[in-house]
Amino acid sequence: MNHDHVQRDSEPKGFWRSRYALGLLVLGAIAAYFLLTEHRAHVLGALPYLLLLACPLMHIFMHHGHGHHHGDHRPGAGPGKPDQPNQGEPS
Repeated sequence: MNHDHVQRDSEPKGFWRSRYALGLLVLGAIAAYFLLTEHRAHVLGALPYLLLLACPLMHIFMHHGHGHHHGDHRPGAGPGKPDQPNQGEPS
């Protein structure tokens, strides 16, 4: 018995491209639907608090690239700005 195994793909597929991921997404969508329909009053009552919670979370996670370079304290230095000489200094 000679079985020639031909490999179809050189790389294995990721989880999110498999049929298990599709089943997980469908199951999650069904669970979310039933949770929202059965607990609508609780979810809508928590929306103002979720909005207030979103503000500090967005501040923490979205302000990471605003030029907080600890070693460079020059006013013109920052991300995306080339090092330029000051106005009064000769080049």
